[in-house]
Amino acid sequence: MSYFKEFIEKESKEEYYIKLKEFIDKEYEEKTIFPPKSKVLNALSYTPYEDIKVLIVGQDPYHGEGEAHGLAFSVNIGIKIPPSLKNMYKELNRDLGLKTPNNGYLVKWAKQGVMMLNSVLTVEKDKPGSHRGKGWEIFTDKIIEKVNKKETPVVFVLWGNYAKEKERLITNSKHLILKSSHPSPFSVRNGFEGCSHFSKINEFLIKSNMSPIDWQIEDYIV
Repeated sequence: MSYFKEFIEKESKEEYYIKLKEFIDKEYEEKTIFPPKSKVLNALSYTPYEDIKVLIVGQDPYHGEGEAHGLAFSVNIGIKIPPSLKNMYKELNRDLGLKTPNNGYLVKWAKQGVMMLNSVLTVEKDKPGSHRGKGWEIFTDKIIEKVNKKETPVVFVLWGNYAKEKERLITNSKHLILKSSHPSPFSVRNGFEGCSHFSKINEFLIKSNMSPIDWQIEDYIV
């Protein structure tokens, strides 16, 4: 996280970040906020800047008890697989023939260079979108801009209208942008189903002389 550590130190002096930190600290003191404070920056911890091959843009964290742990779309072991992730697994099965695991813990992807970055990094329990517009978007947009400047090619994955708005930040022609509808049950049939994004990511990585992603999440054995 060394690169991001420097980035965070720099941002922490900015006015927006100071206000954001004051707000977030107060929220954690007074309310139930997810993910746990120690896991808010997990997307940056698990996938160091130099290792990023894929950036999947999410919206904000899951707002149910014990679900969020700092990676977009991923949930802790022992938590029921959320509907959007179920649809991602269905597409992985259709696209690459992978079996659907019994959990939604996607750390294996993150450790291979798949950054799963929500635009907003915290949320109040049972209140989706409660921390939008507080400054997180400025912070995460700057991360996307930094990734856009990488020397090596990156696949930017934009699912749904919210994520597609981030396309304006991706200006480097060496990168690949993949877009579709969101995998949520409300929009999965509007383009996500059958998008073959997982195989397209690997084809691009191989073409760019990078190792492909092993997308198979293993079953968790109790």
